[in-house]
Order: sequence, then structure tokens, then C-alpha cells
Amino acid sequence: MEKIAALLERAQWAEKPDVWKGEFEGKRFGTNVSVVFYTTDEPGRGPPLHRHPYDEVFIVREGRALFTVGDQQLEATAGQIVFGPANVPHKFINLGPGRLETTDLHVSDELIQENLE
Repeated sequence: MEKIAALLERAQWAEKPDVWKGEFEGKRFGTNVSVVFYTTDEPGRGPPLHRHPYDEVFIVREGRALFTVGDQQLEATAGQIVFGPANVPHKFINLGPGRLETTDLHVSDELIQENLE
């Protein structure tokens, strides 16, 4: 099957029209990458400890975050990238002050997550 260019409208993935928060699965395009856009203005807030059966790459677009990946803790700021290997529990929180925005690349055509807390 030949792949062709496609356009996904913001309303098809975003939770709100003015905030970078939402997701889409790669299977929509026939590709092996899914994307989660995460935003929070609240320091201390972030996704719960979880794992995926595939690798994940986190791009910090704005703010500061504390990532826990397995036994490691990594403080990342805007412009830095964090790698989370498949099956390794991970989470992150907004260290503040201000907004945290990440773009999270899931190396899978669908989002699969096992929450651990």
C-alpha cells in the first residue's frame, strides 16, 4: 500500500483550541509513531508512573521537568530531550515556575500504557 501525505486538523487531536494538550496514534497514517502533547501550568503535576512496551522520546518544549526513568532522575529544561526505554517505568512532573510543555513520541502505531500508580 502506497502512503500519501495527510493533514490532521488541530480539532482532531487537541483537547482545547488554545493549549498544546492532546494526542494522536500513528496507525491513523499507517506509521509507527504516535504523539502525545502534554501541558500543565501546575508545579508538581505530571503523568503517573507508567510503562510502555516500546521506546518513548520526550521533547521538553517549555519549562522545567523532573523525569524519573527507572532508577534515574533527570532534570530537563526547554530544548532538552529525554529517552525512555521500552518496559522501563517512568513519569515526570512540572518543576515550575510556570508552564511545562512536552511533545512525547511513542515508537508505536498505537498508544499502550500500563499505569503503575
